[in-house]
Amino acid sequence: MIFDTSKAIILEDERVRLEPLSEQHLPQLLAYVAKQPELWKYAVWPPDTPEAMTHYLQHALTKKSEGDSYPFAVWDKQTNTFAGTTRFYDINCEQQRLQLGYTWYGKQFHGTGLNTHCKHLLLQHVFETLQAERLEFRADAKNKRSIAAMRGIGAKIEGILRAHVACYYGRRDVIVLSILLQEWPKVKSHIEQKLSNYA
Repeated sequence: MIFDTSKAIILEDERVRLEPLSEQHLPQLLAYVAKQPELWKYAVWPPDTPEAMTHYLQHALTKKSEGDSYPFAVWDKQTNTFAGTTRFYDINCEQQRLQLGYTWYGKQFHGTGLNTHCKHLLLQHVFETLQAERLEFRADAKNKRSIAAMRGIGAKIEGILRAHVACYYGRRDVIVLSILLQEWPKVKSHIEQKLSNYA
């Protein structure tokens, strides 16, 4: 697996466009700070102030420059609106694995099929372009919406890492899910069936 985080990656279909997150997206990020503070309930360190969101963006770009991460801005083509962000991270080319997370969308996009479109594009890139062996997801073990979304695309629960992460309220349990390369054909078929329901 080769992943050059210095190259521009754009993933899109008829519904969504994922483009490299940059400093130019800060105004759109800040708009969600002001209007939808509840989005950060399960964040390790909530980007719920202009200063915190600016740090969130800068940290994402620093990790990208180090080769660890690749953050995306998500655009909804139906409304031509910035919808949120998502990110590849903990990229390990030697072991042919990476994680997908830091995903959030504005409330107006929940339940619209946007996340399914995004995951379809991202997983295609992971398993068909990168030929990764393993894609991992992690979330706060209390985050039922996120867990349901990951299971809904075919990720399998592996277990709970107890008190795994220090966060703003203390320490939190983390649930781990994954999809393996050999599972991708079945997962892809399942996702494409879900997409047809939104057509």
